[in-house]
This record gives sequence, C-alpha cells and structure tokens, in this order.
Amino acid sequence: MYTIQSSAMEFKNHKIYEYTLAGRPLVIETGKLAGLANGSCLCRYGDTAVLCCATASEKPRDGIDFLPLSVDFDERMYAAGKIPGGYLKREGKPSEKAVLTSRVIDRPVRPLFPKDLRNDVALTLTVMSVDHDCSPEITAMIGASIALSISDIPWNGPIGGVFMGLVNGELVVNPTEAQRKVSDLELTVAASMEKVVMIEAGAREVDDDTMFAAIMKAHEVIKDLLGFINTIIADIGKPKFEYPSGDLDHDMFDKVFAFCEKDVMAALDTDDKNVRDARMVPVKDAILAQFEEEYPEIGAQMEELVYKIQKKIVRRWLLVDKKRVDGRSMNTIRPLGAEVGVLPRTHGSGLFTRGQTQVLTVATLGTLAEAQMLDGIDNETEKRYMHHYNMPGFSTGEAKSTRSPGRREIGHGALAERSLIPVLPTPEEFPYAIRLVSDVVSSNGSTSQGSVCGSTLALMDAGVPISAPVAGISCGLITAEDGSWDTMIDIQGLEDFYGDMDFKVAGTHKGITSIQMDLKIDGLTPEIIKQALEQTHAGRDYIIDEVILKAIPQPRETVSKFAPKMTVMKIDPDKIREVIGKGGSVIQKIQAESGAKVDIDDDGTIRIAAVNAAQAEACQAAIAAIVFEPEVGQVYTGKVTGIKEFGCFVEYAPGKEGMVHISKITNRRLEKVEDAGIELGTVVRVKYLGLDKKGRMDFSIKDAD
Repeated sequence: MYTIQSSAMEFKNHKIYEYTLAGRPLVIETGKLAGLANGSCLCRYGDTAVLCCATASEKPRDGIDFLPLSVDFDERMYAAGKIPGGYLKREGKPSEKAVLTSRVIDRPVRPLFPKDLRNDVALTLTVMSVDHDCSPEITAMIGASIALSISDIPWNGPIGGVFMGLVNGELVVNPTEAQRKVSDLELTVAASMEKVVMIEAGAREVDDDTMFAAIMKAHEVIKDLLGFINTIIADIGKPKFEYPSGDLDHDMFDKVFAFCEKDVMAALDTDDKNVRDARMVPVKDAILAQFEEEYPEIGAQMEELVYKIQKKIVRRWLLVDKKRVDGRSMNTIRPLGAEVGVLPRTHGSGLFTRGQTQVLTVATLGTLAEAQMLDGIDNETEKRYMHHYNMPGFSTGEAKSTRSPGRREIGHGALAERSLIPVLPTPEEFPYAIRLVSDVVSSNGSTSQGSVCGSTLALMDAGVPISAPVAGISCGLITAEDGSWDTMIDIQGLEDFYGDMDFKVAGTHKGITSIQMDLKIDGLTPEIIKQALEQTHAGRDYIIDEVILKAIPQPRETVSKFAPKMTVMKIDPDKIREVIGKGGSVIQKIQAESGAKVDIDDDGTIRIAAVNAAQAEACQAAIAAIVFEPEVGQVYTGKVTGIKEFGCFVEYAPGKEGMVHISKITNRRLEKVEDAGIELGTVVRVKYLGLDKKGRMDFSIKDAD
C-alpha cells in the first residue's frame, strides 16, 4: 500500500527573482529544478528558458596542471517546436552554433576560477524554450554566472552579458530578431563590475569609434544587471568549499628557477620555434639530474615547471625590458608573405605566411543547391558560405594522427567565416555557394587571423568579386601586479601562451568585420581596449596594402576554368510546372541533353550550372523555348509526337505540343495523315495561327511553307 504525504509537491527553497533587461522580463527561478547540482537556476528571458547547472567533483583530478572545466550549451529541439531531422529523430552531437556558444561562455568564465583549482567543473546549459526575440545565448551566459555564483564552487564572479546591435546608426541592447536581420553589428560583451572580460563581434565594416562606444554601452548595462545578480547571491549564495591547491611547490620552483634561469633565457632568445625547442631539451635534462633526488615527483611535473619558468622570463622581458622573444619591437609585425594560384586544379587558392605561421586556404565554388542545410533551434535553415579550418599535428611539429575537428577548429573556422561575410557578393550578383578550407601547414601563433588573410587571397584568386580585401591580426597584452600594462601587435606562440590576452581583429580599410578576445586575467579597462583597436587597425591596413594587394590587386575577372559556369534567368512562376514537367520528366531531359545542372526557385529564378559556356547556353535555350509564348504568324520547327484521324500533334518546344488539323497539313484533301508522308518522329515546320474557337493553339504545316 502506498501513502502520499501531501496533495501537492512543495519546494521549501523555491524562489523567484525578477528584473527588466532591455525592456523584457528576466526571471531567475531557483530551488525547484536540479537540486543535486552545486548550483542551478532556471533562467527565463521573455519566453526563452535555459536550465543552468554548475557541478564540481568532490576531489581534484590527479596528474593534471590545468582546470578541467567543461561548458556545454545543449539545444533541445523541442525548445523551438521542432522534431530533429535524421533517422534517429533525436539530438546528436552539438550543432556548430552550440559549440560556438559554449566557447563564448567558456571564455569569460574560465579566467575567474582559482589558478590552482583541479576539481572537475561542469557547466551544463540546456535550452528548453526559445523566444527568437530573446537570445538563448545571452540567457545561458547570465544563468551560468548565477549558477556558479550561488554554488559552493570557488569562482570570482559574477559576470553579466548582453548582445549589442547597430540599427540605422543607433546602438541597440539585445535587439529583437527583426532588428538583428538589419543590424550592422553583432556584438556580444561579457563583463564584471569593473572590467570587460569577453568580446565577440561580427560587423559590416563598423569603425573603431562606434565599436568602442558599443562595448562601453554594453558594460554600463551589464553593471546594472550585476547589481541584480548580487542581490540573488546575497540572499541564497553558498559558502565556497575548500580545496587542496594543485599549484607547484613554491620552494621547488624557486630553487629550479635560480638553477636554470640563464640557460632558459639563452634558449628562448631566438625567432625560430624549432631552435628554441631543441635548446630546451638539455635544460630539462639538467633540471632532472640536479633535483630528481630531492624532489622525486619533479619528472611528472616537468612540463608545468618549465612552462612557469618560461612564462616568468618572457613576461619580465616584455614588461621591464620591452623585449620580445624574437627581437621585435612591440609594434613590429613578423615577416609577411602572400601567394595566389598555389594549386593548379582548384578554383582558387592563397598561401599566407607570417613568421613561422603558414595558412593555405582553398576556395571551391558550387551551385546554390550545395549550400549547407542547418537543423537547429533558430530560424536559420541554410548558409551559402562555409569556412572550415584544420590544424594537423605536423603544423606544430607534433607526431599525432588526424582527428575530426574539435571545438577550437570549429571556432577558428567560424571566426574566419564571420570576417569575410560582409564583403561577399549577394547570390544575385554571384550565384555560387562558396566553401573555403584553411589548412594550417605551420603554426607559431595567430593562425585564425592568418586564415582570414589567406581567405581573402583565395576568394580573389577564385574570381569572387568581394567588395574589399579583409585582413586579420592579433594584439597581445602583458600586465603587472602594480597595474601597469603594455600591448604588442602580432603575437607569436609564446606571447599567446604566457601573455594575458589574445585580441583578434579582422576588417577592411573602412572598418571592423570581426573581433574575438581571449583573456587569462580578470578583465580589460577601456584604455586597453582602445589601444588594442588602434594597433590592430594599423596592422591590418599594412597587411592589406603591402602584402595582399601586391599579391593580387583585384579579384580575377572570371572564375577558374575548372569551376562551374553559372547562368541566371527569370521566368514567370506560373511556367515553373511546365519547365519541370510531370514527375520532373522535362527538366531531367534538358539536363541530360545539355549536361548542365538546374536549380529552380519558387519565384521563377533559374540557376544553371555547367562545365562550360556551351552547355549553359544549350540549357538556357531549351528552358527559354518552353516558357516562351508563340507569336501569331511565326514559324517553328518541331517533331511529330502523335497522329490521330483528325490531325497530328507537333512538339514545337520541349514538353509543349500543338495540334495541326488534317485540313492544314497540305493543300490537297487527305484521307489520313500518313498520306502526306508524316509519321511519328517526322520533323516539320509549323506556323502559329493563334487560338481557335475553343481556345486551343492552332498550328498549320501548309501555311509554314
């Protein structure tokens, strides 16, 4: 026998907090769902709802020198009222957009954890309902911050985030879906009360001042949002748990540093990554021989130990001596190179070199039917421009097999893709689907921005009429405990690893097309952001003028002879059925005879793809013959397709027939059609006489002569 304690479930800790963000309700609900997580909340913005859960392992993970943090943005298709596509009809691996959103949330969250925390931490953000006017990405970021802040997991938050648009020249906070479609800016900003901690942007050549103003306005809105979040923390926040530090033994580090400081400095003092790595091998051997007896665990900790020794030296050089590892000044770009037409049979290719970083980008043109189909919780169903990024092990001198792209590869490809979209021609101007693949063949920092430059080269080489060349470059940062700081242009690998920032900006002479900022510190001041924007603008101007345009001054006038030839024609939408034919018979016949491929839109736009111009012209002529209306008095050539007692039928255009009455075949009286020498398949000339009394097309053979 069963008993029920009460007629309704009661949640003793259930609380609801309300706030208004950009004119729409933001509601945080805690204590009802996911009670076993360290911290959780249901974050609702408008009708968008995201369940945000933060969990941590009880014990640290052994044998690692990093924070094992995972951030997962899980899209549930039911959130948008959709059933997943595919055979299984359930959610599979994360979509590209979900991966990118996870990265956008990971970047501002990660630097605020203690550097010595080694417990596994998982942020799971499940999208359960979508209101397309209220971004689930921003909702998830806010919810993640609250879940961590009210949990017992050590974290130096909270942060907040907003999305900024630029509509008709006006900055808009969290624009609606309709506003986003016409916005010149897609900017996501995350910030703490004092500093900006993350910037991600796509833009239609927005100038530096407008971008800076948008970032600053976002920060002001976030500060007020953080006031609301702090009231939740004050009300239900848990004390943070104690954890064993995963940091190195400080005494061991000091002894080893004193022992090998000069040797490491000598090893690092080169612009060649291979030489540097080779020089470090005997240094590591010497450290092991000197200290293995005193510190038996030093072998297992060698990589972390050497990392921190190098980091201390490189940061000291940058801050105190204004010295860079490869001898450059803070505002000097590494040697640059650019080539186009590197591969003979591809549609377009470009090789971009910056120091020891090399990226080979290849362009492929296809029909618009080859655009990528998307299956996600938003309303975007396809994309015509695709950019993919690969970084094999040999590019860094590592012996590892090739794997499917990870989150980093997906993120870098999406960043390069976003950078080029604003300068691409419309489908009406250039009726091709475009795929770019950036293969990193050598890597020593800033490969994503090398991909941007290589992409411009490849597109121009392929004959894609881009409106302006795009270049990308990164800016680094080094900070001291006293608050002093300095930035440096075009950071290489060591400066990325040991510095505090990787501020990537791509754009044209006119303005910015993308930004991505990675931080290892707790945020940036307005002064740092402004200087980074200025330095990267000067850098990309130099690359465009002195490198890209000298390799290829303008897009090629025609596409490669190996690319499909595209022809666009427009017909009356009412004629589409005639062009397609019953069961597709007419269009299939046209494609088989001409060798071309045809795509037809509902508005009557027809795109013809062919290997050569002759095939495209033949296909276009066949379609034109179908859709044209015959003119009274004009003579046409056709084939006899049917014979009856009262006359014959003549196919005067593909899939279109007209009747010739037996009295209009010849001037003499006929008992049957065959008496005039006409059989099935006979080619005849017919004259169009107009419509008969019953409204049927009336043709004549005798009048055609």
